[in-house]
Amino acid sequence: MVQADTRKRREGSGDAFAAAFELVATPAIFGFLGWLLDGRLGTAPIFTVAFVVIALAYASWRLAHDYGESLERARVERRAAWRAEGSPL
Repeated sequence: MVQADTRKRREGSGDAFAAAFELVATPAIFGFLGWLLDGRLGTAPIFTVAFVVIALAYASWRLAHDYGESLERARVERRAAWRAEGSPL
């Protein structure tokens, strides 16, 4: 039982680290690409800001969507277990 709890914690920590990295790295990469494009075209930081905002919005939406799906899966699993075992009261 202790090993299963430790495994779940490590898996959760890994998922959180991956989500945080994606939330930071994706806008940074797109910002860099926008900066290169702005430099080549000689424009103000229009593309840099636009790329960062779009990438950040998408990464945030994806993170929220995936989290909502995982909550729904957990809810369905708990409800199925509750029905199989009977009411805890």
